[in-house]
Amino acid sequence: MSELHKFLFDGLPVRGMVVRLTDAWQEILQRRAANSSTGAYPPPVRELLGQMVAAGALMQANIKFNGALILQIYGDGPVKLAVAEIQPDLSLRATATVMGEVADTHRLSDMVNVSNQGRCAITLDPKDKFPGQQPYQGVVPLFGDQREKLDKLSDVLQHYMLQSEQLDTTLVLAANDQVAAGLLIQRLPSEGENNLQTNEDGIGKSEDYNRLSILASSLTQDELLSLDVDTILHRLFWEEKVLRFVPAKDSSGPRFACTCSRERVTRMIRSLGQEEANSIVAERGEIEVGCDFCGQQYRFDPVDAAQIFTAPDAQPPGTRVVQ
Repeated sequence: MSELHKFLFDGLPVRGMVVRLTDAWQEILQRRAANSSTGAYPPPVRELLGQMVAAGALMQANIKFNGALILQIYGDGPVKLAVAEIQPDLSLRATATVMGEVADTHRLSDMVNVSNQGRCAITLDPKDKFPGQQPYQGVVPLFGDQREKLDKLSDVLQHYMLQSEQLDTTLVLAANDQVAAGLLIQRLPSEGENNLQTNEDGIGKSEDYNRLSILASSLTQDELLSLDVDTILHRLFWEEKVLRFVPAKDSSGPRFACTCSRERVTRMIRSLGQEEANSIVAERGEIEVGCDFCGQQYRFDPVDAAQIFTAPDAQPPGTRVVQ
């Protein structure tokens, strides 16, 4: 069962979360493996995508944002794009576009940052946009302050949080074919302060946070994947007073869900224009669109395709137009 646990350290301005994705993560992999045109992801891509989904769930739960959080990694390697999308109710989906061979030994830089031009983008797309409102997007490179290539997604995201939110953040991420998991420890702004840079301690100077960060960083990937949350928290913070919240699981917790629909695909085909749609039908006999996230196939025969571009008032009685 996929679950997300939140906790605080009593008397300290530090919060934490642990996410364990099991059934939700396995469904993502199973749907991809069942796609006859693509097949399963290579092992390093599965690990990267699992870490992205776990990190995205932690970040979405952390900000309480009423909209989709979309985490993207893109660059010039064989993995052109990897995407994890998490909705405010923690429903999630993920996909990756692989255009070349990925060896079992490939790391993040080998997959998407060969020429050190790779990027990580985090987009916040509100559900109820104001007229003209655009999604917020923050972008960071896949290298450090000395332009050294980063091979851990956690390092990239910690750098992002420090740049965009001025928040000290520690992340431990891991994924295999059964579990995608993550641990987040974050220093909170002092009461009444909006920016940690205005605090007298300054970023990176809180002894309490630094102590807890060191403890969190001692967690190995094998431990994160194999141990339950209670054991992880006790093993790391047994000397601290940890205040636990009711975990999010079942219908309120992380779970796989896709937002694709026939109506959305219809709108996409309409945006292509009737001439382009007719040419596809003439060449292939139908328009077939597959969802990269869930594998659902949507097919439109010549009659279906023609109806997309026919005004409702021009339809003969009893004909339904797909909107």
